[in-house]
Amino acid sequence: MAGRPSLTRKFAGFGLLGLGVLGLVLPILQGILFLALGLFVLRDQYHWARDGMAKLRARWPSQVDGVEAMEAKLVAWSRRQAGRIRRLLP
Repeated sequence: MAGRPSLTRKFAGFGLLGLGVLGLVLPILQGILFLALGLFVLRDQYHWARDGMAKLRARWPSQVDGVEAMEAKLVAWSRRQAGRIRRLLP
């Protein structure tokens, strides 16, 4: 995942960044949250996103660690599910 270009991750990351910018203007959306999630998704794709994540980690280290732990659990779960599906298919 790290360093590999992924069109899906780029699309999701830039979509979250777009929602973040809208959220800074609209009172309904949490702009900072969407900006942080967009940086998190793009951190392996772009150097500027990695720098942004470093700033977020310096400000909120335990929250960033928690999000990274959740990502690791989700990746492990999805791999287990993919293995189960492969065993079911002939």
